[in-house]
Amino acid sequence: MKKFFCFALFFGVLFGSATDIFCQDSLFQRRLDSIIVSVSRAGAKTPVANTTLSRDVLEKGPSTYSLPMMLNMMPSVVSTTEGGLALGYSNLRVRGSDASRTNVTLNGIAINDGESQEVIWANIPSLPNFLQSVQLQRGAGTSVNGPGAFGASLNMQTKTASSVPYSSADFSAGSYKTFMQSVAAGTGAIDGDDGNWFNVDIAYNHALTRGYIRNAKANLNSLLLSASWRNSRSSLKFIYMMGSQHTGITWEGCPIDTYYTNRKYNVAGEYYDDEGNVHYYDNETDNYTQHHLQLHYIHQFSTSLSINSTLHFTKGDGYYENYKYNVKFSKYGIDPQVIDGTTYKKTDVIIRQNMDNAYLAGNFNLNYKADGFDFVSGVNYSFYDGDHFGRVLWSKYNQNIDYSRRWYTNNGQKGDASLFAKAEFALAKDLTGFVDLQYRFINFKLGGMDKDFVSLENKSKYNFFNPKAGINWNISPSDRLFFSVSVAHREPSRSDIKESIKAGKQDLLKSERMLDFELGYQMRREKLNLDINLYSMNYRNQLVSTGRLTETGYVIQENIPDSYRRGVEISTSYSPVREISFFGSTTISRNKLKNYTLFVDAYDNAEDWNSVAQHQVFLKKSNLTLSPEFIASGGISIRPEKNTEISLTAKHVGKQFMDNSGMDVAKVPSYFTMSLDAAKTFQIRDKYKLRISFCVDNLLNSKYYSYGWIYRAVFEDGSPDYVEKGVYAQARIHFIGKIQFFF
Repeated sequence: MKKFFCFALFFGVLFGSATDIFCQDSLFQRRLDSIIVSVSRAGAKTPVANTTLSRDVLEKGPSTYSLPMMLNMMPSVVSTTEGGLALGYSNLRVRGSDASRTNVTLNGIAINDGESQEVIWANIPSLPNFLQSVQLQRGAGTSVNGPGAFGASLNMQTKTASSVPYSSADFSAGSYKTFMQSVAAGTGAIDGDDGNWFNVDIAYNHALTRGYIRNAKANLNSLLLSASWRNSRSSLKFIYMMGSQHTGITWEGCPIDTYYTNRKYNVAGEYYDDEGNVHYYDNETDNYTQHHLQLHYIHQFSTSLSINSTLHFTKGDGYYENYKYNVKFSKYGIDPQVIDGTTYKKTDVIIRQNMDNAYLAGNFNLNYKADGFDFVSGVNYSFYDGDHFGRVLWSKYNQNIDYSRRWYTNNGQKGDASLFAKAEFALAKDLTGFVDLQYRFINFKLGGMDKDFVSLENKSKYNFFNPKAGINWNISPSDRLFFSVSVAHREPSRSDIKESIKAGKQDLLKSERMLDFELGYQMRREKLNLDINLYSMNYRNQLVSTGRLTETGYVIQENIPDSYRRGVEISTSYSPVREISFFGSTTISRNKLKNYTLFVDAYDNAEDWNSVAQHQVFLKKSNLTLSPEFIASGGISIRPEKNTEISLTAKHVGKQFMDNSGMDVAKVPSYFTMSLDAAKTFQIRDKYKLRISFCVDNLLNSKYYSYGWIYRAVFEDGSPDYVEKGVYAQARIHFIGKIQFFF
């Protein structure tokens, strides 16, 4: 806590040094706001492959889309959902790298979970409605705060303050009883005394859906409140964001055999009564609430020199609630129950597994830009404290069970400190150099007992040096060539450490290292834009999923000594006339592991299932998990008249595999989808606008699943292999309509 007070004191002194000089230029305010995110964003001359979405694009998307689904048309991105709809649990993979390898920042602060290193997007519902812009950097990217970018980094900026008062309201309705309402308002710039200006902005979203598969229901709420003060040289901004999600559990997927007869089937909450009739527990849910508070201070000493500092606090708590059918009392540390002279060793129970966590972060950055020299340096510290505990809420057989008792309690604490310095500087007239140096220190501690009564006592420390360098050559005003090489490291997650402890392989668990080479060409013409990027991401000790899941849906992973992702990304847009635009992207890649030994669980026979030594399969070269080697997307946008737009988009994702074996049994077949969007904006008087839009997803009514998991076992007596698979069915053709009012 002493560190926290030191940070608070430091920022308090810094905030008190503001200079009050009057300026009412709203463009200047936006420039001040942009300093917050410019530290971790790629600029026009940064040798990094990136794509940026503006506020206009985010605003026009369907309200029910989570942010990963909004990014689905970006190069090398594959976005998927658990429940089959774009609303609810969703995730994205970039170049085949999973969500835990994507560093996510909100206004320059990393919001990846300190333990899983992922961002659970359902915890921040309707996030696109709150954002000014989003930049996705592919590869190692530039230095960022928090978990290292090990495949991509996603930089988000909340909406900037408006200089004029405004209000808006959105209403959406769609298939599977999906409804959403959004309202937003802002005061505009309020002129205070002595040249000070103030803004207050607020936005609220509420969404409901039944979901596509059974129990994919969702009840989502989110709120953004922003208050800012500024003068000509300084800005102080407070942001509060709340996300509340109540969703049905869908992480187990649909068994592959059932998928072909009932693709909406979901085993979550299933149980049987004494007569053998099937029932489903109606509160088989995942519930979580997050509160994000940010305080940003920016001071511009001159047009060349500025500083920005941020304090951030996140409080989160929630729980999973599950019905467990016919399980042993001993699994929950409960003695067999004796009722009317009968001893019961098994029972049905309802359990609740809780999380209660807090995350505090602070950073300070110095920015200098003048005469072809752009320099940024910064220091960041964050601390995460997370509790995990579980209780039995109800038991079918109960003689003396104490429902207030916790059957497990454990804690994770993670301190993360980093400092960096990066510079872009002129080497010649049209040649720019880039150097980025980062040092990161992590202290990760686990304690307590896990739900299976295994002690999690563990202390891990990691020290990483992540250098990056590159050059940018402006061949002409409309042609650009860049090259970069980067080193990135990533520490194991809490789940990785837990599974290594339970497997007795804790000493074998290693951090990951990546060497990333990027070579890109960019062309800009009046009617044609073209981007070509070659990449080679070479890994040492990459943690790759085995195909198995923990009971709460986490992927079990293991180190692979040697692996790589190499490919070419091509994206283009062409407008032969102002009313028509074509756009598209293609990624062709090879995602391989080399000299890998696959361990397969083995048993004596299919009747007794007595464990024997695992079978070992040596693979000279095989495919990395869930890494399609061909991804293509494209579309056409037509504007037949002013304020009217019709877009047709398509996406193809090539075959991929649920584990590292490369076997056909683990294959996820390729799939192709199309969407149709249409929108019309009406001007009402001078100040008001009405926008009506309509979206049809999966236009061709395709039946497909976008990803899955697999478990395989072999038997020494020669019995056929045991294979268990869960796949995630995506909704067939579905619709969403939206009405937006702007005042």
